[in-house]
Order: sequence, then C-alpha cells, then structure tokens
Amino acid sequence: MFSGIIEEAALVTGLRKEKENLHITMRCSFTHELKIDQSVAHNGVCLTVVDINNDEYTVTAIHETLLRSNLGELEVGSLVNIERSMLMNGRLDGHIVQGHVDQTAICTEVREADGSYYYHFEYESAPEMRKRGYLTVDKGSVTVNGVSLTVCTPTTNSFEVAIIPYTFEHTNFCQIKQGTKVNIEFDIIGKYVAQLAHNTI
Repeated sequence: MFSGIIEEAALVTGLRKEKENLHITMRCSFTHELKIDQSVAHNGVCLTVVDINNDEYTVTAIHETLLRSNLGELEVGSLVNIERSMLMNGRLDGHIVQGHVDQTAICTEVREADGSYYYHFEYESAPEMRKRGYLTVDKGSVTVNGVSLTVCTPTTNSFEVAIIPYTFEHTNFCQIKQGTKVNIEFDIIGKYVAQLAHNTI
C-alpha cells in the first residue's frame, strides 16, 4: 500500500526487453536502502525490486502491466516517480493508493497560473466502468503517475489537477506536456461505494 507522496523522480538508465517482459533499470538516491523483493511504486505501478547494482536497481514489468500503464513508453533518460510502501506508524499524508493502475489518460492541456500549473487529462470511459468506480468526483482523490492529487472540474471522461511548484520540480510532472500518456488509479473507496450502490458484489 502507498500514499501517493512521491519520494523522488528516479532516472531510467537502462531498458531490456525479454520476451513480453520489460526490465527497467533506474538510479535514485536511496538505492542502497532497497532490498531484493521489496515493493516500490513506479509511476503508480507497484513493482518488485529484482536486482541491485551499486546505485542502480532493476524492476520487471510484465505484459499485462505494459498494456495498462505508460511504462512501455519509457526511454533512457525518462524520469519515473517512485515511492516505497507506506509505513503503518505515521500520518497518511496523501490517500490510500494500491499501486494497481486502472488505466492511462492523455494530457490535453497544461496551463501556468502564477507559478503553479493546471493539467487537464482525458481518459476512456464507459457506463459499465463508471459503475465500478472508474470515475473522478470534484475535490476527490486521484493518483496520476503515482502522485496523490485533488480532482478539479471533473466530467465523465476528464479532470484537472493543480500542481504546486514543489511537485512540479520533484516529480516527472516537469516532463508532462500535451499528448503525454500518464497512469491513473481511481480512489479505492469510491470503487467500493460504486460497487455497493449497483449491487454488483
């Protein structure tokens, strides 16, 4: 489980395709603190550390993960938002994030507003998906590339988020522009409420 509070934007230093899997090697400041088999969220996707070599570590994304996320579009030099699993002895600064990306969205607009930024995202939506809680609500929570954010001006297939300068500078939001694909995870509490409301469990 994660909180959506990004620790660092790791630098992709290597990519290796093996059959339908993608091995992603990255560098971050706390690589020496990681352990093999540890779970780390990468752009919101929970992946397992499989190798550590000096200041670099490697995770593996399987075919299903590549289909449902933007990890297959990474290049050497890309920044990946990373967060280690949440400790259960402190404050929950973001919201409950599972690390299970629901789908991708496309950035359709970036606006600067007195030093902060507004990002508009659109995603595929269908009635059956909304019944399962794949939706956003005004002032609710959504995870974009692993970042816990508050929803602004949602529609049935879009929403906006406001990014403060600190988040812009310390995550890969600095690389997101019009046309960029991002990972989104809808609020797990909203999913349960939606399921109960439609008597589908």
